[in-house]
Amino acid sequence: MTVLTILNAPGTEIPDQLTDLARREDVELRIVEAHELGSALPGTDVLLLWDFFSKALRSEFGTADSLKWIHAAAAGVDSLLFDELSASDVVVTNARGIFDRPIAEFVLNYILIHAKNSLRSLEDQRDSVWNRRSTKNLAGSHAMIVGTGSIGREIARVLSALDVNVTGAGSHARTGDADFGTVIDSAQLSSHLSGVDWVINIAPLTDKTKNLIDAEVFAAMDPSAYFVNVGRGEGVVTPDLVNALETGQISGAGLDVFDEEPLPADHPLWQADNVIVTPHMSGDTDGWRMRLANQFVDLFEKYVAGEMFPHTVDKAAGYVR
Repeated sequence: MTVLTILNAPGTEIPDQLTDLARREDVELRIVEAHELGSALPGTDVLLLWDFFSKALRSEFGTADSLKWIHAAAAGVDSLLFDELSASDVVVTNARGIFDRPIAEFVLNYILIHAKNSLRSLEDQRDSVWNRRSTKNLAGSHAMIVGTGSIGREIARVLSALDVNVTGAGSHARTGDADFGTVIDSAQLSSHLSGVDWVINIAPLTDKTKNLIDAEVFAAMDPSAYFVNVGRGEGVVTPDLVNALETGQISGAGLDVFDEEPLPADHPLWQADNVIVTPHMSGDTDGWRMRLANQFVDLFEKYVAGEMFPHTVDKAAGYVR
């Protein structure tokens, strides 16, 4: 008998694919919210974090006497990992692959809006102004993608298909990469930004990437360059970003993640006319929760069959290698 506990968020519906697991004779299913987790963990073999931003496990981890596997229904696991879990034998997996194409398309959307000056066109339309003007070519432009995991690679493939030159920034420098060609060490990011048109952050949040995008990075960018963040808000020093936007150090930004969410209503980023703000939704296309549920069911079948998972989070690194 496998005891499966699903940590759910208040008011969030759980797809039938997951609740149907309770019909199996070899599964005991427990569905709880954060305040109930401590009482549900004893005897739990598998924990599904359907409430993928919850940090409830940290304080209750000591009661997890049988836990073998945790699956986070999200790409990032920074809100999950803590010292006791990292040092344990518990296997952690994430939703690798589910959000790759949706986020890549969202990044392309940000870039196209800026390159084609669509915000100005919408303003002109509202004002009934016929204002013909030139816009930028994507072909031949240069994108620096900070984060070379599966999502960063899909962004690289999408942009490359439009003849955008791509370079990656990752944990170590290398050449001959199948998707990026050249990958620079992200610690040297500011030294490689001259001539880059699009700086795109999709790096996981780790000790090395927290506050990686700071005043030095923005100062190294060309004034015509555009910054996109679909990674983690804490990867950026927000006051430095605001200053770069207000002083013209960079041309604009497309921001889906922030160090404080929801973004406060009085935050200056809301009012910046060269910024697109979206509410952490770049991966949320129609049916995304169903795809997450199907992925977990597939992984669960492998677990009960004793098979290896197709991917596992390196808990020391904070991401799937």
